[in-house]
Amino acid sequence: MPTYEYEPLAGHCDKCQGHFEIIQKMSEPHLKTCPACGQAVKRVISGVSIGNTKSGGSYADAKKAGFTVMKRRDKGVYEKI
Repeated sequence: MPTYEYEPLAGHCDKCQGHFEIIQKMSEPHLKTCPACGQAVKRVISGVSIGNTKSGGSYADAKKAGFTVMKRRDKGVYEKI
């Protein structure tokens, strides 16, 4: 389940420090109020983490994942591997 970030629409609160995170199902509706202070809140855009944290990868991994792998042959010319 993803973690969503929320912040109050107006003012600052000592209970939530003006920002909080909550784990919710994607199918759940957005929160309307802060569970700590009761102020109206809005969901804010945050960074995401997608799958594999391994850097790089190989052509074989890309092919297994269903991607078409291309290799640069000349300036602006690519060929399928």
